[in-house]
Amino acid sequence: MTAPDRTRAILEDLEAVRENLLALSDDMWDGIDRQDLASFDEGVRFMRSYLEKTTEFDRLAADLSALIQQYTRVSLDEGEETGHEDRERNERIIRELNRDEPHTLDEDLTYKRPHGFILAGQATSGITTWQRLYELVCQQLGRRDGSRFLSLLDDPEFISNRGHHKVTRDPDTLLRALELGRGLFIECNLSANGIRDMIRRLLIAFRLDPAEFRLFLRQDRDAGRDERRD
Repeated sequence: MTAPDRTRAILEDLEAVRENLLALSDDMWDGIDRQDLASFDEGVRFMRSYLEKTTEFDRLAADLSALIQQYTRVSLDEGEETGHEDRERNERIIRELNRDEPHTLDEDLTYKRPHGFILAGQATSGITTWQRLYELVCQQLGRRDGSRFLSLLDDPEFISNRGHHKVTRDPDTLLRALELGRGLFIECNLSANGIRDMIRRLLIAFRLDPAEFRLFLRQDRDAGRDERRD
């Protein structure tokens, strides 16, 4: 393995730890007994401390990843391929993705890793993180209808009961802001299932059938590669 390959593997491991910590928080919260007040109070205290620590770790990991990528010029995104500007390339990527089993937004994605997706006939592959997949889906929808994306700023489906906006012009209101351009930011401090749920909401907002979104996982791709090698 070359030095760039080792660096890329370490960057991917770092992202995997961050995403797994978010997934673990979902597991922990689901495991709290809400019928037992003492257990519930103890669980809430734990979750508050856990979220504080993981948020701190997430920021440090993001800074470390950016520093490594800048210095080594090894990018997590360099293996990506999209067909949004080239019909022939798009068709090829679709064929390659369709060699594996497609997944839907109705599935539990905990502790799974993405590889690619097909949305409304446009394909992207080589994705390594859920955050990047979320970003690419948002970018594709923004190209499809920029004004509709702007309307999400005031859409109740993207505002929590406490008034927390998932799409905003103020990045300081987000735990981890991801810039989409045109002054828009989205919350990306989300687990795989949290991103799954947000993509589902986005498809509804853009009047797209969820069946138009097909997801492909890295584990299926790696398993298929091993079978072909055998």
